[in-house]
Amino acid sequence: MYVSVRDCHLPGVFGSVKAGLAAMGLDAVELAYNRDKSVTSLDGSANELLATEAAVDAFAYKCDGLKIKPSCLLLANNFGADDIEGELDYVISAVKAAGRLGIKAVRIDAIMHDNREWDLAKRTEFFAECMAKVLDATSNLDVHMGVENHGTLGNQPDFLDTILNKINSPRVGVTIDTANFYWYGYPLSKVREIITHFAPKAKHTHVKNINFPPEKREIQREIGWEYGKYASPLREGDIDMKWLVKTLADAGYKGDLCIENESLGRYDIEKQKAILRDDADYLKEILANLKRTQSSGCSV
Repeated sequence: MYVSVRDCHLPGVFGSVKAGLAAMGLDAVELAYNRDKSVTSLDGSANELLATEAAVDAFAYKCDGLKIKPSCLLLANNFGADDIEGELDYVISAVKAAGRLGIKAVRIDAIMHDNREWDLAKRTEFFAECMAKVLDATSNLDVHMGVENHGTLGNQPDFLDTILNKINSPRVGVTIDTANFYWYGYPLSKVREIITHFAPKAKHTHVKNINFPPEKREIQREIGWEYGKYASPLREGDIDMKWLVKTLADAGYKGDLCIENESLGRYDIEKQKAILRDDADYLKEILANLKRTQSSGCSV
């Protein structure tokens, strides 16, 4: 495993993706893949277009020169959209770009925005059908896709289990967002059970944390209860990051631990810089300790 960070945290805080990675002591970044087939600029203000194979190759060359590793492409797909062919083209183009860039994971959004009165069975069936089409169109690529536990639908374990069983492909698993199940309202002990359950199917992660009042941790809360107030830096939250990393390691996960800190908006820029640096240092420290423990043959 290794540490990465979402691109959205870097330009506004550090000036650019490159400057942010340098400040955090990282080289890996998750890039949002936009509908115009562009990603965030690595060292400037204009987005980088990935609309053609030549453009992707030029971007790969730039990444090499800047010593930046794109760890994942993040998609905001909507398999509930009326223009489903457009959604499929968007996803397929991202997987193809990832394959050309050597990126091993693409984040798939579970949210299905629509006005249809579909029950859970219909939604899971249609989602799985869409993913099957993406798999068919990219069958020659070694790019995996992680469906994130995102939004109301995606944080239901039954939905995730059902679509994974229907898709039944080793290339499709989950992007485990470490705090979203907690955001959804599950008690902390239940969150640990759910993450343990999905850890063997992890393809990518979003690592964030929440620090709820003690009396709220082990009860069922309403979805999103006081999230803006209690979202926290990694070191300060209720989800034990040492436990999380070991759980993923024990399940065989070897991908990135991607920092996604949604507490930053409460702080000024200098504090945001300090928090992001500490998030990175904390995860690197945990990984180093885990490696030493594994080398010594001791259990944690």
